[in-house]
Amino acid sequence: MGTLIDFVLHIDAHLVNIVNNFGDWTYLILFAIIFIETGAVIMPFLPGDSLLFAAAALSANPNYTLNVWLFVIIFLIASICGDSLNFYLGSKFGDLIPKHKILGKFIKEKDLKKAREFFEKYGALAIFLARFMPIIRTFVPFVSATTDFPYKRFIRYNLPACITWVAICCGAGFYFGNIPVVKEHFSMVIIGIVLVSLIPAVVGIIKSKVAKD
Repeated sequence: MGTLIDFVLHIDAHLVNIVNNFGDWTYLILFAIIFIETGAVIMPFLPGDSLLFAAAALSANPNYTLNVWLFVIIFLIASICGDSLNFYLGSKFGDLIPKHKILGKFIKEKDLKKAREFFEKYGALAIFLARFMPIIRTFVPFVSATTDFPYKRFIRYNLPACITWVAICCGAGFYFGNIPVVKEHFSMVIIGIVLVSLIPAVVGIIKSKVAKD
């Protein structure tokens, strides 16, 4: 876990190492990370928003031969395909995975319960909103599938969500990631991105507790 936290906080430096060591394979590596973040269900802790921001910032740096539009395409495909795989796993194994001896350690019933409550509260709109919320975005496709929510309707909300998410994160990274003050305090910026993305979830938890009281 310490290694993961270090990767997230110093993601700009780690991306530079990946580019220097793997060259064009960087695109495939970052595709895999975003795809697995939601598609694998059991790895919601992988970086999402911060990775898109940092990758786009790196592509705007003339010292690296990275194409921001290629990043936009692979991140869009990775997020859509990852959510679709997640939905499929939920429709086929939704009741089995949380009870599995090994997989149940990663997919906890309490996390699924939070995602289920979020989905029940916002309905189909939850599919769009969840894309901007770490952790929650990994479980909402899975949970929606367990409620017999039709995939055709799911993808109608998921597509614009992924497009908007990629556009915002990559756009912000490309245009603001290389501003001197941002580069000098990149770790703080990443922490800020994580905290901002968690605000909706925190507000939801506070509201639910207040309602119970």
